[in-house]
Amino acid sequence: MNFWLAVFRQAGRNLRQTWMSQLMTFLTVSLSVLIFAFFYLVYTNTIGASDKLSEEIRLIVYLNEEPGPEMQQQLIRKINNFDDTEEIRFVSKQEAYDRFAAQLGDDSDVLDGMPKDFLPASIEVVPLQTLRGFSEIKLFSEYLAKLPGSEKVQYGQEWMERFYYFTQLLTIVVLLSASLLILTATFMVSYTIRLTIMGRQDELELLKLVGATNSYIRTPFLLEGILQGLMGSLIGLSALYALFRWITLHFTDPGLLNMFHFNFLQPVIIAAIILTSIGLCTLGSFTSIQKFLKV
Repeated sequence: MNFWLAVFRQAGRNLRQTWMSQLMTFLTVSLSVLIFAFFYLVYTNTIGASDKLSEEIRLIVYLNEEPGPEMQQQLIRKINNFDDTEEIRFVSKQEAYDRFAAQLGDDSDVLDGMPKDFLPASIEVVPLQTLRGFSEIKLFSEYLAKLPGSEKVQYGQEWMERFYYFTQLLTIVVLLSASLLILTATFMVSYTIRLTIMGRQDELELLKLVGATNSYIRTPFLLEGILQGLMGSLIGLSALYALFRWITLHFTDPGLLNMFHFNFLQPVIIAAIILTSIGLCTLGSFTSIQKFLKV
């Protein structure tokens, strides 16, 4: 008990003596955690939105002519030759006209006088959940475009392609922010502990001469690293949660942000970020102790 009380006193003394560098390190760690956690939060919610949208993906194959029953069976076999599907639905010209009129609602009178077969027949293909990746859907659409009588295939390809590249960009940003967290947490804490050690080198040597153990001398510096990692991660995550709450409260009107349910980080992820931050800061502290503390 007396050992740990003395260790905490020494750590508190170190913090007071180098409070300016300690504050800069603390703010740097907090900002690094905030940046990484923010982009990771955006990434996880984007993936969640992507999974939800993928449940509604359907490919529409527009046909030159409306196929008869025999031709429909042949097209179903050809489609299933690529992969099993969740649903294949043939839409006649009349059904396409009725859908279009229903979508126009009160403005459906603009169709008066127009032939009811001016819209092409089509096939609506819903792929299986296992075939929802961008590359797989693209290959499937290219295959469907080669079906007999196929004129054009639509599945929101431009939007899907942009969304796919956006998720790839987010992946890179998350990795870069993780690298930033590793570098700042490790090197900033290492630099701060180095300054503390250099400023107290004579005192530390004197403590060694009067019988202080290596554990008594080294532990306060390790404790500084642990505190930097713990407090920095807690403040960074708290700032992120406040930002998350502000966004969810101020973007409640119908729109893009209200189409999906956005979630904060899971408790397991929060714990992992805190432990990682503590581990990195402790590693930085340990590195400085091994290199500059001559006891």
